[in-house]
Amino acid sequence: MFTSYLASAQQSIRLNKNWEFLKQDLGGIWEAVRPVGVGNPEAVPLWQNVNLPHCVNAEDAVDPDVNYYQGPAWYRTQLSIANPHPNGRTLLHFEGAGQKTEVYVYTTKVATHVGGYDEWTADITEAVEAFKKTDAFKKQFKGKVPVSIRTDNSRDLEMIPSDLSDFNVYGGIYRYLNLVYVPALSVDKMFVKAAVDSLGKTGTVTVTARFYNPSKVGNADLNFKLLDPNGKVVFKAGKRLTSLSGDLEISSIAIKKPVLWTTEKPVQYTLTYEVISSGGNFKSEEKVGFRNINFVEKGPFKLNGKRLLLRGTHRHEDHAGLGAAMTEDLIRKEMVMMKDMGVNFIRLGHYQQSRIVLNLCDSLGILVWEEIPWCRGGLGGDVYKNQARTMLKNMIEQHYNHPSIIIWGLGNENDWPGDFPEFDKEKIRTFMKELNDTSHKLDPSRYTAIRRCDFCSDIVDVYSPSIWAGWYRGAYTDYKQVSIDEFKKVKRFLHVEWGGDSHALRHSENPDKALSKIKTGGSADERAGDASLYGGAARISKDGDWSESYITNLIDWHLKEQETMPWLSGTAYWPFKDFSTPVRPDNPVPYMNQKGVVERDLTKKEAYYVFQSYWTNKPMVHIYGHTWPIRWGDAGEEKMVKVYSNCSEAEIFLNGKSFGTKKRNSQDYPAAGLRWNLPFVNGGNVVKVVAKNGNEIVTDEIKFIYQTEKWGKPSTMELKKVSEVGGIATLEVKLFDDKGVQCLDAVNWINFGLTGDGKLIDNLGTSSGSRKVQAYNGRAIISADLKSGKSVVSVKSDGLPTVFVNL
Repeated sequence: MFTSYLASAQQSIRLNKNWEFLKQDLGGIWEAVRPVGVGNPEAVPLWQNVNLPHCVNAEDAVDPDVNYYQGPAWYRTQLSIANPHPNGRTLLHFEGAGQKTEVYVYTTKVATHVGGYDEWTADITEAVEAFKKTDAFKKQFKGKVPVSIRTDNSRDLEMIPSDLSDFNVYGGIYRYLNLVYVPALSVDKMFVKAAVDSLGKTGTVTVTARFYNPSKVGNADLNFKLLDPNGKVVFKAGKRLTSLSGDLEISSIAIKKPVLWTTEKPVQYTLTYEVISSGGNFKSEEKVGFRNINFVEKGPFKLNGKRLLLRGTHRHEDHAGLGAAMTEDLIRKEMVMMKDMGVNFIRLGHYQQSRIVLNLCDSLGILVWEEIPWCRGGLGGDVYKNQARTMLKNMIEQHYNHPSIIIWGLGNENDWPGDFPEFDKEKIRTFMKELNDTSHKLDPSRYTAIRRCDFCSDIVDVYSPSIWAGWYRGAYTDYKQVSIDEFKKVKRFLHVEWGGDSHALRHSENPDKALSKIKTGGSADERAGDASLYGGAARISKDGDWSESYITNLIDWHLKEQETMPWLSGTAYWPFKDFSTPVRPDNPVPYMNQKGVVERDLTKKEAYYVFQSYWTNKPMVHIYGHTWPIRWGDAGEEKMVKVYSNCSEAEIFLNGKSFGTKKRNSQDYPAAGLRWNLPFVNGGNVVKVVAKNGNEIVTDEIKFIYQTEKWGKPSTMELKKVSEVGGIATLEVKLFDDKGVQCLDAVNWINFGLTGDGKLIDNLGTSSGSRKVQAYNGRAIISADLKSGKSVVSVKSDGLPTVFVNL
């Protein structure tokens, strides 16, 4: 409800500040609002000051020692409410809160909502007016209105998403909350559909309005105009409306040769409108884009009549230190980083995401598959199914106008049982058909899709099987043949989710070593138990080294192959950013899915540059190993250096001496031919590359130590402060054998601790922001806020003497 008016900024206020938070339940709403004397029993439980957006699980989602909190939490504030409209409505507009929410004005419950990802509003008009007549309004609250909000992410088998999902089901008001003033008659939704033929000759804009009219205003005038991407008015009209209920067809506008929205030039038209009635005037606008989409049956994807290879990734709503509560600036930074990597497509996993994300996809030129969170567990009863129906309807209606969206996703891994005693494939098929029909009825212009539920693959328009070549099954060299085999089984094939985990800062001289154990040539689809680190057949996810070196090889191979698959619609790497998950407590960073090409705080891994070298045009060059301080091998042994670049040629230098120029060839694996075997010297080395694209030159340089001493098993640790900036100290622990040689392949578990005035900067879900972490190349890093005092930091690792350092 209410997605249109927010474009009109003067009517909407983000309620970010002056909130109090309680991470537990109350005995009742009275405990949130009763008068409290200082030091009296009523002063407990103690609340803490927070800003919105705020996630209940900002830290505990990745705390290695506890299960993340799933339960009720409370937020409260006091609002000065002054609606400028005579007989206007005062609304609280939630962009997303998890997972069940109740809203109170003083002691009156005014709204409830089930679902953590769709937008909704609470109309607080009557409750505010009633409260303003009480003594408490004048005396206790001194002219302000107390608003209390209870969120609840308790486990519930009759809700989606399932708690078996490979992501946290977060609690809190983790998207923006807005105070909105509207006149007595306002627009609930303005549906604007821009359509165009594949040649771009004829466009039409269809406008349909749905009003919010609790005061039963009888009639209104609607004036509107359509502006092209340059702001020129291409159509204007007015309409007298004598009926204001239901969905009203306002206009169908023909546009000859509209400017097309593309991933390279994502230009948009703007519909501005004003509603004039006895209830006051309401102004707003909607943006739309003209584009023609076509998933060719048994073939590729076409945008505006031309083949476009979908170069995709995924996004979870998750960030270091924040959980789901990302700010608009941070979301923008993340989406721009994706675009800079060459992304033109994204699957939003596995739920409706913030309007901010969709607006950025529209303006950056990133096509979208957006889905509801029917994810794993099976199929519940009527309450469960009604929530799925509601969330599908809300997602489609709320995001209907976005030109970036091409697919509505109906489910993910719906072949995964576990939440109910019964797992009935026919009942799942029946419900999937219902959702598919609903989606087409609400929006015939977009495709439907699911991922990984083979027994429903014939129901939807587009299907993605599960192919994890070189991770959960097989070798990465199986990728193309497995894709061909799966492509033949379905009407329209799109491969979303591929890749593998990499423990940031861990590198390997022989990353493909584990492939020798792997059975190849068969299926590469993920099956039950494959994600476990225990038991079952040999697989890289269990038996590999989780190095950045391995995953760059896997990605490099996939991208090379995709350039020679003309029938391929596209793929989406899983995911862009590492994210937290309750079902992976034993990973090198506990409770983290580490498959991202950037860490949870947006620090780039080496893999980012592999994608950039295949997917972007702006000249770039990157030598593998910027976070690899010590390489190792025999004296005089030639070691491979890989360079990732989109330039036509590159020249390499070792310690000032040229070792020749090579030309880029995407089919010359690895590194598209830009690899050299170089004779490092024992000790310090400098490698520089100069890459050229015509007259344009780009360079990169790395420095590292080459170690030829061999090591045994770790026997001691050494902990040192390596830097201090602004009261933040960075500490590094290293593992050595009994001869004092650093153990560069050690993967021991490291446990940092601190006592004293300072505080570890941990629970970030990153390789250098976790107090429990697997070592990377015989070392591990963490930072501490010294808080202008004294502290002692410890490192404990099973079987090794504990070490300390004074700060």
